[in-house]
Amino acid sequence: MTEAIQVENLTKVYPTPGKQKGFLAVDQINFCVHQGEVFGFLGPNGAGKSTTQRMLTSLLTPTEGSIHIFVHDLAHDAYDAKLVIGMVPEESNVYTELSAWDNLIFCAQLHQLPKQTRQKRAKELLETFGLWEKRHDKAENFSKGMRRRLSIAMAIIHYPKLLFLDEPTSGLDAHSTHIIHDLIRKLNADGATIFLTTHHIEEANQLCDRVAIINYGKIAAIDTPERLKSAFQQVQSVEVSLHTREESSLPSNLEHSLNSLSNVSTIVKNGDKWRLYTQNPSALLPEIINYAGQNQLQIISLNTLAPSLEDVYLQITGGQIGVVQPNQKDANTPQRKRGNR
Repeated sequence: MTEAIQVENLTKVYPTPGKQKGFLAVDQINFCVHQGEVFGFLGPNGAGKSTTQRMLTSLLTPTEGSIHIFVHDLAHDAYDAKLVIGMVPEESNVYTELSAWDNLIFCAQLHQLPKQTRQKRAKELLETFGLWEKRHDKAENFSKGMRRRLSIAMAIIHYPKLLFLDEPTSGLDAHSTHIIHDLIRKLNADGATIFLTTHHIEEANQLCDRVAIINYGKIAAIDTPERLKSAFQQVQSVEVSLHTREESSLPSNLEHSLNSLSNVSTIVKNGDKWRLYTQNPSALLPEIINYAGQNQLQIISLNTLAPSLEDVYLQITGGQIGVVQPNQKDANTPQRKRGNR
């Protein structure tokens, strides 16, 4: 199988003026992206995620290592590699003073598409992306979701074989997110390989054939979402919803009591449900039933849950389940020291 991306010993050290040591952002990573797959790239802020993508798209020069885009060595054959790449940045690259039609025609001209081809392609994409009726409207009047669709159309006007998407649904409402997800699936079904950088773990779970998790500049895990989840059985859980048999309120010490059950490692409240993390769901179930009976509580729902991709992500990156992690430094700000090479 031809690899769309092949990365070997990729390293990025940012030099520090006046010091011998630089800041290490990406540390000797190796991975490949298979042709035709949707590949997710996940990691906390400051993990090296954005630095890696910028090296893959030639916006940054690696300190060490090699990148091959299909058969092209990015260090020595960048022009031919760029011909097969499309890029949708997190921040909109749409020219807001131009119409949707003019944005697409301009991008087609940059890629040197013949006039007849670029007009046919622009019409096709505007219709596919639901923008044909707005083709003569300036992009400054578009919603964020419409601009994101236009940005994707601009990135694929030249029929790229490999599409980089950087946080494609960041800040979008649920309806716009659904539209973008459908577009990603369609592009992939039509043969495009997609490299998806996202903070939305459920988005990766829904869209990706495989995901890589980068942490502290290294690839911490790479596999299909389901295999990653099956490898972390210690974050299994039981979800329970409890009500009182009467009209009285639930006990004030309910959280403490549930957390004190012998097979519970962590407890998280989600709405009217409690999620109890455990290594032994079969042993925990009778404990919950006994506790409810002893305290005259009614079990409304009781379910065992396999690990989610979010659980796996938190386990790998050292996050605490059920706790919102504070933002770290920006992903482009290196945080680890390394000697000059």
